[in-house]
Amino acid sequence: MTYLDSMARRRVPQAVVDMVLALLVTVGILAVPEQPPAGAPLADPDSWRLVLALLSGLPLAVHRKCPLPVLLTVVAAVAALQACHYFPPLVGPAGTSIGVPHLGVSAVVFLTAVRSARRVATIVVTAVIPAVAVAEALMEPGFRTANAATMMILLIAAWALGRLSGARKALAQDAVQKAAALEREQHANARAAVAQERARIARELHDIVAHNVSLMVVQTIAADRVQDRDGAKTHELHHVIEQTGRAAVGELRQLLHVLRADENEDGAPSRQLPQPTLQEIPRLVESVRTAGLDIDFTSRGEPAQLPAGSELAVYRVAQEALTNTLRHAGHTRARLSLDWGPDSSLTVRVCDEGRRPGNTLPTPRVAVKGAGHGLVGMRERIAAVGGALHVGPSPGGGFCVHATVPVPAEGDCGTTEGEQAP
Repeated sequence: MTYLDSMARRRVPQAVVDMVLALLVTVGILAVPEQPPAGAPLADPDSWRLVLALLSGLPLAVHRKCPLPVLLTVVAAVAALQACHYFPPLVGPAGTSIGVPHLGVSAVVFLTAVRSARRVATIVVTAVIPAVAVAEALMEPGFRTANAATMMILLIAAWALGRLSGARKALAQDAVQKAAALEREQHANARAAVAQERARIARELHDIVAHNVSLMVVQTIAADRVQDRDGAKTHELHHVIEQTGRAAVGELRQLLHVLRADENEDGAPSRQLPQPTLQEIPRLVESVRTAGLDIDFTSRGEPAQLPAGSELAVYRVAQEALTNTLRHAGHTRARLSLDWGPDSSLTVRVCDEGRRPGNTLPTPRVAVKGAGHGLVGMRERIAAVGGALHVGPSPGGGFCVHATVPVPAEGDCGTTEGEQAP
């Protein structure tokens, strides 16, 4: 049954269909018809009958290449066969006799209606079919109306079926083209989603590497400075370096695992990683404090619920700003504040006092790819959640980062994929 089903679904080439049809019509016309019991006797077969029979059937083999010329050739050959009395009329004293030549004409009209454009199909139904009906009527004076009407009905039915079949074929092709276009669009959307996900992961990698590696470098420098004077402090700094390194490696491993994961496999993790929230900011403050940054952290106002994308943006801005302070100002004083304003907004400020005069601790130069785009990344994150970012030197010295994000009304904090920061 499988073999039969596959054979049934396999499309037969048009060339094969035309050749088989041409062979059948030619053989049917070459067969000698029976003499009708009434009316004029039929002419005996001769060489002219053979030539006209070949012209009535063989051109069908090339119908797909030139439909209208083949139709005119077959119609003329069949009309000549009828005029020379090689075949009985369509309607005569013996009644209606639909022979192979008439069926051949109907077949070529059907195929022309299927394969031709609307202009050619219109010519067939308005000119060719009426001409054939008139010719058929003239060949049998006693049954002119019956011959003309029967031929018109036969050929118009074939033409209508051909146009209907052509329309269904066109609809099927249009559906296939639309399905192909939809599949291409889906592939394009998938590629865009992959590119967006890679950009998000690249930004997360920048934040993780830039922050943790900067802390490790600063802590290493500090441990080297105090190892001869304070062994306990050196041991504590080495422990902090170890913890920071392990945390960075863990986050990187998680990101790389997401990159390698195949969501089509059962049990594959979601590509959207659990992201830091505002509750992680105190831990961030402690990590930079152990690196030698004297930081004050305050939170004022009544906290409200934020979308996950907004919380991630605020956390990353605070992280990037504190990392930049460690890079460029070293062991200095900084202030981090979260202000929940009455105007449905959250303001995060990170300001430092700049490099202290007596600070000889060298500024760490962390070679991180893309590390020069920190401010651009902060601006993009805040803009993605509908906020605003302002950065610049402080009037009294140092540098300030000031970001404001909107706080949605209660009940509008649903976390969706579109709210995630890029």
